[in-house]
Amino acid sequence: MQQKIIAFIGGGNMAQAIVFGLLNKGYPANKLIVCDRNAHKRELFAEKNVCVDLSNLAAVEKADVIVLAVKPQAMAETCRALSAVDFSKKLVISIAAGISIARISSLLPTAQSIVRVMPNTPALVSEGMAGLYGKSTLSEEYRQFAEDLLNAVGETYWAANEEEMHVVTAASGSSPAYFFLFMEMMQKALLEMDISAENARTLVQQSALGAAKMVVNNPQLELSTLRENVTSKGGTTAAALAVFNQQQLEQTVKQAMQACVARSKEMEKLF
Repeated sequence: MQQKIIAFIGGGNMAQAIVFGLLNKGYPANKLIVCDRNAHKRELFAEKNVCVDLSNLAAVEKADVIVLAVKPQAMAETCRALSAVDFSKKLVISIAAGISIARISSLLPTAQSIVRVMPNTPALVSEGMAGLYGKSTLSEEYRQFAEDLLNAVGETYWAANEEEMHVVTAASGSSPAYFFLFMEMMQKALLEMDISAENARTLVQQSALGAAKMVVNNPQLELSTLRENVTSKGGTTAAALAVFNQQQLEQTVKQAMQACVARSKEMEKLF
């Protein structure tokens, strides 16, 4: 990975995940700058010898790459304050949900190289899944750098077009919460069956981890095949799955993901 000066505008969870992931991969701390108003967050980075700065403008002027890690509703105000900087030779990476490249271009008129990223929270444990999109004019150098940056905390996927980023949001950006909800519901059911909270969590989380590893370690097998391999005809698993089918779980999942896509499209218009 090339070593460029990277300025993170915003020091929240996702910025922390990326910065710490880069450091773990050997990226030099003196080439990382984080700007955040929160003193505690700045201390977290300073403890790792990362440069911290209260001035977004000064950090951006120094940097080769700018990662916009602010909330969508703060993007316009943040970018307007930076618009006086010449971005023509800088790479801009946005990890704000629902903010289009066209919108960033309108806020930063000199920016010519922009990558839109939809990361997810498992990046905090270096198991993230990030969707990326850049226009066809994006140079191979910048494309590779953005990919390497996100690969520091997980896997990456390049969307074929920007519209697809809404689907990526439903598939990976928001989906950890789907799995957490399912695990939470399983834990609650076990509590009602007189299993302690600690033991219920262990049973659920280890089963989820094992299932995920089986998927990863067996790419040649369809997900349906893995499910069928656990399901004996007339057995206990079949009884459980029958209830899911009766309750139309497939339709519920589809509707939930469609709602996620619809909200992503709404947010693109809001901010």
